[in-house]
Amino acid sequence: MESYATNHSRPSRRSKSHGPKSHKIIILLIFIGAITATIFLLVQIFSHKIVIIPGKISYDESLTDAEKSFLEENLADFRAPSDITISATTEPTSSTKDNTLIYDVLVPVTDFYNTTSNITSDQVSSYTLIPVSNLTPDQKLLSIDGHYYFDDYQNGAVYRTFHFDTQDSATIIDALSEKLPARLTKDSILSINQTGVTALARAMQKTLNAVGDGAYFAEKVSDFLKSTDLTHISNEVSFASDCNVSASMTLCSDPRMFSAITAIGTDIVELTGNHNNDWGKEANLSTIKLYEDNNMQTFGGGKDEETAATPLNISEKGTNITWIGINYSTSSKENGQGASGANPGANIYNAATTKKQIAEGKERGDFIIVDVQYSECYSYPDEGQEMPECDYPISGQQAFFRQLVDEGADLVVGTQAHQPQTFEIYQDKPIYYGLGNLFFDQTYWPGTERSLVLTHYFKDGKLLQTRITPTMYGATYQPEILDETSAKAFLTRLISASPLGN
Repeated sequence: MESYATNHSRPSRRSKSHGPKSHKIIILLIFIGAITATIFLLVQIFSHKIVIIPGKISYDESLTDAEKSFLEENLADFRAPSDITISATTEPTSSTKDNTLIYDVLVPVTDFYNTTSNITSDQVSSYTLIPVSNLTPDQKLLSIDGHYYFDDYQNGAVYRTFHFDTQDSATIIDALSEKLPARLTKDSILSINQTGVTALARAMQKTLNAVGDGAYFAEKVSDFLKSTDLTHISNEVSFASDCNVSASMTLCSDPRMFSAITAIGTDIVELTGNHNNDWGKEANLSTIKLYEDNNMQTFGGGKDEETAATPLNISEKGTNITWIGINYSTSSKENGQGASGANPGANIYNAATTKKQIAEGKERGDFIIVDVQYSECYSYPDEGQEMPECDYPISGQQAFFRQLVDEGADLVVGTQAHQPQTFEIYQDKPIYYGLGNLFFDQTYWPGTERSLVLTHYFKDGKLLQTRITPTMYGATYQPEILDETSAKAFLTRLISASPLGN
């Protein structure tokens, strides 16, 4: 039998190799291990078995107690990534570096009755510096090198600045920035220019006939007067198409003069004056309509008795003002200068009404301004001479203006004076007895060519400051701002006449 040998071959035994599948298993095990370690670490942290120690915060001796308290309070929960040393300096400008933060804006102030208005940078350290938000009207804000802080909210101040000595200043700056109070800006401050007598009449019309445009009279002060949020005038004379040149006390204004009023950016027209009905009630009514058509608000007088007696209410930038205008002079309903019934005219003073309006404004929380058309000073000397007698409050004026403060007024201003009068702080409230002539033809005496422009700055209903700017016109009837030397000499004279300033 033939045998067959069958060759059953077997696979050879080889060494086991690591394929792709085994690599994935190893990676998975490593990943699981990492997750386990991370979870373990977090458990230890939250159970306080492992503590991450933050950087140490140190406070330099240059910090004031108030600054240190501010930092400690607002960094109580801050975990510094590295050690930090905080110091402070007073910088001449608001520029910042990567490791600095402006803490506060400081401005130089002096006494309300001080005649200084401007100091140099070298003199700043000799004056009291306060945070600008702490200003009050009984202090006088000074310019630095001719820069007044409220002009651009940048210059005219020094800056208290924190410095952070650390490797990572951005973190702590971010933490503190949102804690700082908001800086004052033009958008947060309500500014108002308040002026004295406007009477675009008589001899001024001769000049108008020569130049052709009433804006001529405003050329040198228009930029200044319209630079504020609101601009006030006290216009005593109505516009009339048949107005002619006259030297009499019956006053009118050529309609071409209206461009002088618009050129200075007028927003508010006070009508407490004695002459708005001189050319008849129709001229007064048409003038009031002219103001309305040009979006100008009026108060202190009006188209009828009720309107004339209604205060002006202002609500802008978080400040609410009740502005009352009264005529307390030779005007009356009987002589046709005061509003009566349906007839236009000035708001003749009524003690009960004024007191009630002040009280109502105070109850609303408003800032109360009372403008008074008081009797005028007539102690005029020979032509061309100064008349210092008219710097003082006239008979009964001081008592009456102070009475208004006692009743609740926050600011009292005399808008009747043809020559500027003195001013004072009474019961922490400012009183300006007379602002003089902004626009008029009285060139007989230096005193009647001058005026005071009051620039008020309000923050959230609080009067921070009133800046006084003297002006003067001459034969051209163009008022202009007095230079620093002349302004200081004139203000020195007015302060010497102040009941409390000497």
